[in-house]
Amino acid sequence: MMKKIFIVAQVIFLLSACTEKKENSNSSINQSTEKTTTMENDIKKNIEQTLHAYENALNASSTEQVLPLYTKNGIFMPQGAPSAEGQEQLKGGYDFVFKMLQLNVKFRIDEITVINENYAVARTMSQGTQLIRAENKTTPEENRELFVLEKEDGKWKIARYMFNKIK
Repeated sequence: MMKKIFIVAQVIFLLSACTEKKENSNSSINQSTEKTTTMENDIKKNIEQTLHAYENALNASSTEQVLPLYTKNGIFMPQGAPSAEGQEQLKGGYDFVFKMLQLNVKFRIDEITVINENYAVARTMSQGTQLIRAENKTTPEENRELFVLEKEDGKWKIARYMFNKIK
């Protein structure tokens, strides 16, 4: 009888030890999840800042404001035009766009997906107007945008950018 009581006591002890270990493990998982969520939220805030800075640069027709928002080897893929790759081509591409158009748009950020500490994807929509300088004509402007962002020199920058018209 004493042997049975001893075995039951050992089983209870082992079960309580396993339960305690599981609770500690769950606590560690919860702390890790909270840390990851906080880090991801910080990343998303930084990316939002980059996207709003890009919106401001477009509205200011400022190539000088646009270029630092791109990575060194960033690529701009405008609808109906060749891709601009790297800072030199980006400069030429944006100088051309701003010579042709004056944008007045507002970005709506629909989604930011953090892939890891160095890469993320953002999906946006922009609406507003564009002044076609050659015709001195203002028309509605509405696009869907896809950004691939990369952390470079400690800052979130545009690595790839593509847009297309909605209508």
